[in-house]
Amino acid sequence: MRSVSTPSVPAASARRDAEATKAAILKAARYLLARHARADITLKAVAERAGVSPPLILKYFGNKDALFARVMSFETDADDLLDAPLAELGRHMVRHVLASQRERGTDPLLRIAFAPLHGDHGDILRANFRAQVTERLAARLTGPDAGLRAELAVAALVGLGIMYGVARGPHLRESDTEAVADRYGPAVQEQLTPGT
Repeated sequence: MRSVSTPSVPAASARRDAEATKAAILKAARYLLARHARADITLKAVAERAGVSPPLILKYFGNKDALFARVMSFETDADDLLDAPLAELGRHMVRHVLASQRERGTDPLLRIAFAPLHGDHGDILRANFRAQVTERLAARLTGPDAGLRAELAVAALVGLGIMYGVARGPHLRESDTEAVADRYGPAVQEQLTPGT
């Protein structure tokens, strides 16, 4: 009698699938966190939005607190947001915000706008945002008032994200990303490298 073997899944493929699943779970949790108080979000709701089962969330993240600790971090988002030379950073950041909105349907920075909905957890979100986004940006800047300039640059980006994703400004949404970066990037860049 001939044995039937099932093809094995290559380890690299399984890792990619696991990473894609984790990313889908994080995206779903971020989406819900931007719209609801953390206490009102269930693992079942995250699982349904991500297209997975609640036990799979527990497998990858351990529990709801661990999942939301990851969601409340801006570390990975800041890596992408700040990944350009300082002289080109304003345009890059504008493009990043618009690409996040257009490709993923959300701007990870906008989670900070909903911090008041999260009670004590909002304090964690605020502290992470300051440390991982604005203070990290300020550390790259030279000259006077680096902290203020970093906060103003990030405020311009959060405003852009709100106009695109929350207010759904039709002219902004219909405009080409590069055209918006050409117009708005210099305003952000002026805070980063004033007078250059």
